[in-house]
Amino acid sequence: MTDIDEALKLRFGPDTPRVPDVLKRAELPAALANRRSHRRFKPDPVEPELVRSLCALALCAPTKSDLQQRDIVIMEDADQRARLHELIPGNDWTQSAPAFLIFCADNRRQRLIHEWREPDFANDHLDAFFNASVDAGIVLATFVLAAESIGLGCCPISAIRNEAPRISELLALPDHVFPISGMALGWPSQEHEISLRLPLETTVFTDRYCEDRLGEYIEAYDQRREAHQPFSKQRFTQDYGEAETYGWSEDKARQYAKPEREDFGAFIRAKGFDLS
Repeated sequence: MTDIDEALKLRFGPDTPRVPDVLKRAELPAALANRRSHRRFKPDPVEPELVRSLCALALCAPTKSDLQQRDIVIMEDADQRARLHELIPGNDWTQSAPAFLIFCADNRRQRLIHEWREPDFANDHLDAFFNASVDAGIVLATFVLAAESIGLGCCPISAIRNEAPRISELLALPDHVFPISGMALGWPSQEHEISLRLPLETTVFTDRYCEDRLGEYIEAYDQRREAHQPFSKQRFTQDYGEAETYGWSEDKARQYAKPEREDFGAFIRAKGFDLS
C-alpha cells in the first residue's frame, strides 16, 4: 500500500495538501487513498453468508430521516443471471463475476405505511424520488467500503439503468421501487492502478462555488491523465476522428455526445413518481 500522502498526490495532483497525522494513524483513510476499481476476478466463490453480511453492514449506512428507502437484490439463481445477461449483453460481469447484486431505491414502503396508518402521504413530488435515490447510493458506496476492507473487489454497473423497465420486470419490482446500479463482486485476480481524479480545486470549495480557473485546472488534469493514465482507446472515432491529444475532457465530451437512457424519466413516471 502506497503512503497516504503519496497516494493522494498521485490521485489529485502534486498540490494536494499534506494529510494530518490523525488520519495517518487510522487504517481506513489509507485504504481509501489507495482504493482501486476491480474488473477481473478469480473464479473462487464468494460465500452467500458473506454476501448477506456485507449487505447488512451496508444497510448500517446513514439514511434520510430514518426512512430506510433502499434495498439490495442478490442474484443467486443461474437462470436469473442468464436472463439479466441477455438484457445487458455487453456486461460480461453479469455472468462471470462470482457474485452479482442490484441496488434499488424504494419509496414503496413509505407509501404503504401511509395506507396502513391515518396520515396521508403529502410529499408526492420530486423529493420522494430524490430521497430514495440518495439513500440507495449511500448504501452502494458503503457496501464497496465493507467489501474492499476484506480484500474483495467491486465494480458498480450503471448499465443496469439502460434497461431499467425490463430489469425491473425481471426482479418483480413493484411501483415506486427501481434499480440504480448493479454490482459485480469477487476476489480480484490482479491489482489495478489508482484512478487519477480531478484536482481538489475543482471539486472542494470554501463558502461558495467557484469555477474561475476551471478550464485551466481541467487542461492540466487532461495532461496528467494522458501522461500517467492514458485511455486505451478513443470513443466514436468514426464520428470525431483520432485526436492528437486525448485527455479526460475529450473522452467525457464524446461519451455524452450520444443520447443515453432517454426513456429513464418515462420509466420513473411509470413507476408512479410525480417528478414535478
